[in-house]
Amino acid sequence: MKVLSLIPPMTQLNTPYPSTAYLTGFLRSRGIEAVQEDLALALVLSFFNPLGLLEVKNQAIDMPEAYRSSSVNFFLDFFDDYHSTISSVITFLQGKDSTLSHRINSRDFLPEGPRFSSLEAFDDEDSGDPLAWAFGALGSQDRARHLATLYLNDLSDVLRDAVDSRFEFVRYAESLAGSQPTFTPLNDALNAKPNLMDLHLSHLTLEALNRHQPTLVLLSVPFPGAMYAALRIAQTIKNTDPKIKIALGGGYVNTELREMTDPRVFNYLDFVTLDSGERPLLALLEHLAGKRSKSRLVRTFIKGEDDTVELINWQEPDIPFEEVGTATWDGLPLDSYLSLLDMLNPMHRLWSDGRWNKLTVAHGCYWKKCSFCDVSLDYISRYETASASLLVDRIEQIIHETGQTGFHFVDEAAPPKILKALAEELIRRRVVISWWGNIRFEKTFTPELANLLAKSGCIAMSGGLEVASNRLLNLMKKGVSVNQVAQVTKGFSDAGILVHAYLMYGFPTQTVQETVDSLEYVRQLFEQGCIQSGFFHRFICTVHSSVGKNPEEYGVQLVPLPEISFAKNDISFIDPTGVNHDVLGQGLKKAIYNYMHGVGLEEDVRSWFENVGSKIPKTTISKHHIAKALD
Repeated sequence: MKVLSLIPPMTQLNTPYPSTAYLTGFLRSRGIEAVQEDLALALVLSFFNPLGLLEVKNQAIDMPEAYRSSSVNFFLDFFDDYHSTISSVITFLQGKDSTLSHRINSRDFLPEGPRFSSLEAFDDEDSGDPLAWAFGALGSQDRARHLATLYLNDLSDVLRDAVDSRFEFVRYAESLAGSQPTFTPLNDALNAKPNLMDLHLSHLTLEALNRHQPTLVLLSVPFPGAMYAALRIAQTIKNTDPKIKIALGGGYVNTELREMTDPRVFNYLDFVTLDSGERPLLALLEHLAGKRSKSRLVRTFIKGEDDTVELINWQEPDIPFEEVGTATWDGLPLDSYLSLLDMLNPMHRLWSDGRWNKLTVAHGCYWKKCSFCDVSLDYISRYETASASLLVDRIEQIIHETGQTGFHFVDEAAPPKILKALAEELIRRRVVISWWGNIRFEKTFTPELANLLAKSGCIAMSGGLEVASNRLLNLMKKGVSVNQVAQVTKGFSDAGILVHAYLMYGFPTQTVQETVDSLEYVRQLFEQGCIQSGFFHRFICTVHSSVGKNPEEYGVQLVPLPEISFAKNDISFIDPTGVNHDVLGQGLKKAIYNYMHGVGLEEDVRSWFENVGSKIPKTTISKHHIAKALD
């Protein structure tokens, strides 16, 4: 029995999505032959080379001129420049040719399409250099990587406009899958004539099959934006060798497909598993080996005899977190990932810059109370830890395998007690790593603990401030206050640890005044050096959250869902405040973008909402509130 785990397009380009690494490591620890491939990276690289760009050019030329976007027209006008530079740029972004930075920084080497207009926002009148504020006289590598990233973004726009209108580097055909009540849009897209993107993906799938000759293929779908490509891969496999079994799992499946009833899904797949994959996968392998009946599968959807969808859930305990083995990146092209620099902000860039070994220090969330979170699902509700000694053993094993010491701890909220023990063990064993992760900004993270974490290699932390309003934080059951967040984040910043704040707007009963006041708090947090980065998300009510389960507790009324046979997650609601949060969101995102670049911190927060069309109230927050909280 040979298992092939695939990362479908699109996830990340700078580092592998870790699900296949976890499963491959686990299977090998049980003596099962397991391999993995990243078809997301492979798909992008199949276009970003001279031959791939020539295919795109031929496709673009065939378009009627009236339908060509500015990106496509620029690409055609400067095709020779793109064709001659693409290989060099990819090699540079893979870290294999650092000296090319001098050519790129000359601004005469790369064709500069529509995406380069973003540089105008930061034009330096004194130096004439729009990037001088960010990189100064030094930082030539980072400057060049930012310019090269803009170049790739231009080409991504061409792929979207000339090859596949659904293409993006992360959210590929997301609308076909996210909260989609019926499978019909996906099914129709899969049965349409394949476009050039589909043909490339099918070719890459066949190459992977020929290399590995698997018995079982695992497709991991973490986001809606990976579902269409995953099914395209499955379709190619079924058309090539129907004997190969295909199983689907991942974060999107665990969240949105729990009530799936449409049997058409099984025209492409054989099995769909829910929640942590280790136990269902062992049961599935025993079944395929003839050692377990179909009725003893664990958390697995199958197509029944009467053409209906059945969820088989034989009760067996999950594999303890300490026994899942060590993730392995063996088989993935670690020297081929693209280190992109989309955002110049030093904290924000970590998501796309550099290759990080992704690791979990605990399963689930130790808090599991936040009312907006899917606290009823396994990936949140089942909390398990491992000893610091075992975690450092795993870290050392991964360093030995990959030769890289950067780690991203991908927990929902890493527990302070575990992080403290982990830091002490890293220091005791003199294991040198750089790491960052996600936490709750709770008072346990004292300045003393922040300094210890920094000494162990912590370079950055992200956490949820959500809405900077004590009333709403209480309603959300966050268990923190604005002042507490200020003190904790300042402790991290003073220890030299960068801080990113996840922010939210549009929470039930949130008023315009609370939105303005929240932004004022955020402005002061930036001003006082508590946080260096942030992002405003629009609140979305989900069926698995406390708001979705008990809307009356949050003062809202849910809008009845249509009949659902496929994906179920987002649910609309009626908020009696009647606030147009989407309009306010434009101002919030504009403000945070500028704050991250050190711009506009002295401005009245009302100035960011100039296009709202109605009067914005003055903030009720003292301009020195955060400073006093820190004192």
